[in-house]
Amino acid sequence: MITTLMIIVFILGYMAIALEHPIKIDKAASALIIGGLGWALYAFSGVDAGHMNEHLSHHLVDIAEILFFLLGAMTIVELIDAHEGFSIITNKITTNKKVALMWVLSIITFFFSAALDNLTTAIVMAALLTKLTKDREDLWMFAGIVILSANAGGAWSPIGDITTIMLWIGGQVTATNIITSVFLPSVVCALVPLIYLSFRLKGAITRPIIVKNKEHYLDPTTPLERNLIFYTGVAGLLFVPVFKTVTHLPPYVGILLSLGVLWLITEILHRSKNHEQKSALSVIGVLKKVDVPTIFFFLGILLAVASLQSAGQLDIVATYLDKTFNGDIYIINIIIGLLSSIVDNVPLVAGAMGMYEIAPMGDYAVDGMFWEFLAYCAGTGGSVLIIGSAAGVAVMGILKIDFIWYLKNISLLALMGYLAGAATYILMQ
Repeated sequence: MITTLMIIVFILGYMAIALEHPIKIDKAASALIIGGLGWALYAFSGVDAGHMNEHLSHHLVDIAEILFFLLGAMTIVELIDAHEGFSIITNKITTNKKVALMWVLSIITFFFSAALDNLTTAIVMAALLTKLTKDREDLWMFAGIVILSANAGGAWSPIGDITTIMLWIGGQVTATNIITSVFLPSVVCALVPLIYLSFRLKGAITRPIIVKNKEHYLDPTTPLERNLIFYTGVAGLLFVPVFKTVTHLPPYVGILLSLGVLWLITEILHRSKNHEQKSALSVIGVLKKVDVPTIFFFLGILLAVASLQSAGQLDIVATYLDKTFNGDIYIINIIIGLLSSIVDNVPLVAGAMGMYEIAPMGDYAVDGMFWEFLAYCAGTGGSVLIIGSAAGVAVMGILKIDFIWYLKNISLLALMGYLAGAATYILMQ
């Protein structure tokens, strides 16, 4: 009875997360409620208190690793943004031709999201798009391409997407292997929509007239500061996989080390400035802009999934999927990927990690085909609907993209790319 109630609470919470915009309740609130209620109900299931606390402590270590990593990475990105570091890339885009611009934006987004993450890249590119075109249809079309490229680029990098971060930190995949095994399917996933649109898009974009206010001329950062923070920040993010490979320490240690170095640099760099100038460019000032609700959302949803795992519900789902599809890892993962376009991919991957144990060898071993394909499918499948990925939701909010417009104009392109990339992975095996 209690376990059934846990599932009902989880499904209702899931629905509240999926319908975040219509019901106007932040998904972080729903996630925290189902996380807390899940463990409260598990406590009444007759489980021994010591056993339950042991389970909770075990899960909390894994969850904390992900949250500390996210907090460190988001702070570094916000610090680069505060120093206008991203303008180093955006200022170099000069073409007005639609097809050429589409390819430039897609390539930048694809590799940028692998180095940083798809959510951050999508936010930066959405801000950039408003400076490139004033026509709404063009703006939304380029935004759709940015979402597809950001998710495809994030899937093959250990730090490019929250789901690959989870699999990497969880020990299911290694940094080198995820890059070599998922890179080509991700490239195909991004290329297929681009090639199709290259025959459809014609003409040039209309650039908006930018009116510069007086704040523009009171630039808070110098070119030296901008370059130093941008290159140091990106190097710090790229250092994390290397650090983990060499030391075998969890990635959050590497990201916190990178943040500490960048923090020290900014303190020295701005030490002679007045308090108001310094606070806007320091880590302390930047922390106010870090998306804390996102961190609470991950905390809640991972706690909720952990409660179902401890109660044994995820084992039942795994058994059902195995029986229904005869353990076909390709079909199971493709379904997980398509489901991630309807609901968030974080709980789906967290659920899969809970459903399937890491085996000593075979498809479920470290760097096994199941985990590799899961990274691809969960990372790119969310592009099919605009609410299916963090990048999509962010761009939708910034550029006010209509859900139905995306469904009509981008969803089929996303599905074509997703299935083409999946076929590429299967053929590679």
